[in-house]
This record gives sequence, structure tokens and C-alpha cells, in this order.
Amino acid sequence: MTASADAVRSAVAAVTDPELRRPIGDLDMVREIAVDGSTAHVGIVLTIVGCPAAQRIESDVRAAAASVPGIADVDVEVGVMTPEERKALTEKLRAGRPARQMPFGPDSLTRVILVSSGKGGVGKSTVTANLAVALAAQGLAVGLVDADVHGFSIPGLLGIPAGTQPTRIDDLMLPPVAHDVKTVSIGMFLREGEAVVAWRGPMLHRTVQQFLTDVFFGDLDILLIDMPPGTGDIAISIGQLLPHAEVLVVTTPQTAAADVAIRSGLVARQTGQRVIGVVENMAAFTLPDGTVVDLFGSGGGAAVAEALSADHAVPLLASVPLSPALREGGDAGEPVVLGAPSDAAAVAIRDLARTLSDQGRGLAGRALPMRVG
Repeated sequence: MTASADAVRSAVAAVTDPELRRPIGDLDMVREIAVDGSTAHVGIVLTIVGCPAAQRIESDVRAAAASVPGIADVDVEVGVMTPEERKALTEKLRAGRPARQMPFGPDSLTRVILVSSGKGGVGKSTVTANLAVALAAQGLAVGLVDADVHGFSIPGLLGIPAGTQPTRIDDLMLPPVAHDVKTVSIGMFLREGEAVVAWRGPMLHRTVQQFLTDVFFGDLDILLIDMPPGTGDIAISIGQLLPHAEVLVVTTPQTAAADVAIRSGLVARQTGQRVIGVVENMAAFTLPDGTVVDLFGSGGGAAVAEALSADHAVPLLASVPLSPALREGGDAGEPVVLGAPSDAAAVAIRDLARTLSDQGRGLAGRALPMRVG
């Protein structure tokens, strides 16, 4: 059987760019293709010099071409887009949206959920990272912004290697992808061991704004934002940028933590954001002999939910027990929902993900994209 160049082109065009998550044929990355007997000659271009996905793309292209009946050998020639081609690509990716315009406004179909807490140390980031992975495992397109600028931990929790940075295509940044979650964090822009110091309101506001405007997440079902503890500058900035966002409050069963978490929810409500539920982390766990240990007491999550239910009912959506596997997974960069799926904490977080995805996002008050034709 003699293969045709068109058959090879179709196979190669279907290869997905691992960063942009689109077929390279749609991204205009396929060039000349010819077939000489049983050998396919394939030309492709990458978006930038030094593209971190270059080896994977070339390997996938080679495999796709070789899968065509009649092709025994594949010769791949790799080039780089011209500045004009990159400009055309970024315009296509924006789909008509002007540069540096936030795509997550009130009319967006992406559901934005802020994960907040009143105080640090309640496991908010661990819950956020695992929740993001659990949502992605359900088939949803998920993005994650680590807005805890001074205490960032999301890259480590997701196992993103130190030194990994977003890929830049002109003025667009493509976020690294871990466990099918597109992620950005200030930690990706710092040298290993470097800390963010002396950053005040204006600089913090600009950083968060850039995460929401300059990072190209593509079409998302859900964008999670890991908030810093408390009600400081970043909480105020995000309240201004995303007043329509929903808020998930994380607390522990301990009364002291619950009291502060209530304040966090009340401040979010003052900016117009809607508190959709409470997650109680570090809850009671059961020993092998059946003994229940409530190391941090009990009732904190229910108390926060009740206190925040003045305007509308705020449910306690999940109670995540203390779990060595949850902690070990965080240290290893392997979320417990993947590494130990039968663990009680993993089960609770997956149930939370299902609850949130089943809830959906209310469409009241939002303009929906409609085409008349």
C-alpha cells in the first residue's frame, strides 16, 4: 500500500500541543509534507526557540506519521515560527479578545472559585491542589492560580519541578500543566530558595492582575484561586477584579480557626462574592481499632457554615480527616486523590469535587454568547 501525503498530513495535524492543548494543525504548526515510497518527510514549526515541549511534539509527530499504513520511515524537520506567524497565533488564541484583557469577567462561562481561609496552617493549599486534580480527573478543564504570593506552595504540592516557568509566546504566558491542571504561581518566577519580601499593595495587585490577564489558560470550566490567609491586599484586589467569584472557605474543627474563617467569608461577601460552602480540614480520623481521634476538636466547620448563612444557606460541603497519606502526598508532589485514592481524605476531596461540579454555576444576571444567523 502506498501512503498519500494527505493521509500523513491528517495524522500529523491531529497531534496535540501539550502546552496549548490544541491540535497542531489548528495552530498552523504543520508545514510541507511529502511521501517518497515508504518514507514520510514532515515539516513542522514550534512557537518559539527552545520550546520546552519540543521533544514531545517531535516524538508525537513521528509516531503519528508512522501510524499511517504504508509508512515505514519518518523524517521530521523542525523549524520555528516567524514573528508574524507568532502574532497571528496569539491573535487566534485570544479569539478576538484584546491583549491584557481579563477573560474571566462576569460574562465568562468559566466558573471562578476562590479557596480562602482566615488563618494560615489549616491546609487550604493542600485542599486546593487536590481539589483541582480531582476536578480535572472528572474531565473538566481546570486552571489554578496560586495567589498566596508570600506563602506559595502550589507548585510543590503538584510536583512541578523547581525552575519550571510558563512558556512565553510574545506577550502570552502558557502555564505549566501538572496532573491536567494548568497552574501559575509566583514561585515559578523566583530562584530556588528566594522569597518575596517588601511587596506592598500596588505590586501585589499588579502581580495578581497579570496572572489573570497575561497567562493564557484557554477555555476553562473552572478556575480555582488559592488565596492567601487573612483579608489583606490580595483579597481586596481579587475582590475588585473578580467581584462575581464564588468563595469556598476552609477551616479546621478548632474554634480559634473557625472564628477567623468566619471573618474571611464575611469580607468576601462585602465585595459582592458569594460564599458557596465550607470545607472542614484536619477533622476527626479513625484508627484501625475503630477509635475516633478528634485532635483539633469538633464542630468548627458547622459553626462557620451556620455563621455565614445569614443571607443564604452556606452548607458544610466536606469534612476532610487528618491523613498521613494527604501530608505525604503533599511532600512528594503527588496529590493524595491520585496517589492513595482509597484514603479517607482522598475520598472526601473527590466527593467535594463531585458536589461542586454537580452544583454548576448560576447564570442569572450574566449575558450569554449568542449568535444570530
